Amino acid sequence: MIGPKGVIKKIEFVRTITKALYSLGYERTGAVLEEESGIPLYSSMVNLFRKQVLEGNWDESLITLHKIGLDDENVLKSVSFLILEQKFFEILEKNKIMEALETLRSEITPLSINKKRVHEFSSCIVSPSQRILVGFADVGTETLKPRMKLLEELQKMLPSSIMVPERRLEHLIEQALGVQREACYFHNSHESCLSLYTDHQCGKDHLPSHTTQVLQEHHDEVWFLQFSNQGKYLASSSNDKSAIIWEVREDGELTLKHKLIGHKKSVLMVAWSPDDSQLLTCGMEEAVRRWDVHSGECLYVYEKTGLGLISCGWFLHGKQLFSGVTDKTICFWDLDGKELDSWKGQRTSKISDVAVTKDGRQIISMCQETVILLLDRETKIQTLIEEEQTITSFLLSEDDNFLLVNLINQEIHLWNVRNDPKLVTTYKGHKRSRFLIRSCFGGLEQAFIASGSEDSQVYIWHRSTGDLLEALPGHSGTVNCVSWNPSNPYMLASASDDHTIRIWGLSKVNGKRKDTDSNGAVHHLCNGSSK
Repeated sequence: MIGPKGVIKKIEFVRTITKALYSLGYERTGAVLEEESGIPLYSSMVNLFRKQVLEGNWDESLITLHKIGLDDENVLKSVSFLILEQKFFEILEKNKIMEALETLRSEITPLSINKKRVHEFSSCIVSPSQRILVGFADVGTETLKPRMKLLEELQKMLPSSIMVPERRLEHLIEQALGVQREACYFHNSHESCLSLYTDHQCGKDHLPSHTTQVLQEHHDEVWFLQFSNQGKYLASSSNDKSAIIWEVREDGELTLKHKLIGHKKSVLMVAWSPDDSQLLTCGMEEAVRRWDVHSGECLYVYEKTGLGLISCGWFLHGKQLFSGVTDKTICFWDLDGKELDSWKGQRTSKISDVAVTKDGRQIISMCQETVILLLDRETKIQTLIEEEQTITSFLLSEDDNFLLVNLINQEIHLWNVRNDPKLVTTYKGHKRSRFLIRSCFGGLEQAFIASGSEDSQVYIWHRSTGDLLEALPGHSGTVNCVSWNPSNPYMLASASDDHTIRIWGLSKVNGKRKDTDSNGAVHHLCNGSSK
């Protein structure tokens, strides 16, 4: 045994390294390791078996197979079947029909396994065109490649004590890195940050906790903001009756792209089209406007006579949209403003939040002050999420499996809505007494929860544990909404009553060693690794 804990078998360790060297193409180095260690990668019998398979000595390989120490009769039969299958097709390729038929009758059929495949072999004798259909193309003079492929398949079936699995060392290392990543409490780094040289451990400095920019183009309270799906833009809406599209530059700085003017009332929210080419804005109990992101032009205005719209969103294909209406219905439109459907359901609340899953099948909306309704549009099955406190807002996760619910009692609840709704985690610490405060998922693999707060701070929790990690000061008024860049785990935005938007990132010290993508996505170089 070797290693600090004495749990690694030396023979297995050396053979695994030898196998990795050969797989990487280091033939001479692998041979030297075998010689110096005195530990061969394969036994002499296994080496003979491999040689016979590659040379097409099928009968001899079957004899050797019975001598390499296989105890499982089923594995022995399965391996024999694959060898004989290759033999059968190579004979058939030479148009030796009677010899192929004899192999099928006297060698393959008696194994009494995979009868469907045996019938397919029979059809290949009758009709040569069937050979491609059953997965065996003409090999012509090139026989080594299919035999190498056969050897790879045989290796998967044989016990690892006989033949070391392909890429076993890589698998073990990836497994170890995965365990380190899962154990990393503050993990918010891309895979390129995982290194073999040191154990992986992110610190708090991998969370966006420092103000990197303050955006001041709005002239009143900023109520809502949301990064685009690809993270290249940020849209914000304000009590000043405007919405703004901000562009995320390559260096991570945000610049004003378009100021969208046209609403007669405060703009409640925005929603990005699936391809980020269009933006919806919703006025407070007014109209929904659809804008072209590239030109800033208003493409269409959606209205209902005598009623106001209070929310908006897209279906995944980007050809339809939906909106909450002041009469407590949900309206579905095509892009040209044709009303396709109007769902009345059980809505008894004017809470604006409405969500539709990516497959368009499930509608999520408020039906009472303390109850959220999940409706399957196909089966009409209704599922309820019942809270004890008044619900102020909610947000559906990117994978449609979780719902983040903000409550009036200064708590945020995370519900698993995949099947039967189940309360998973509770987040506490932020302040809320009068205003609508919104939260979001964020960070790498959405591992964190962020929220605004009436005490002018941004709060960040660990999603799984519910532990409060950060309370970020900087704003001078209530923080109404937060949004985490989906393409850059180190970029967070917050909207406040102080008329500003703050962009949060890493500290300058931690941000010195980084690469940036076209959307400002940061790839940190850590633990001695390089991109």
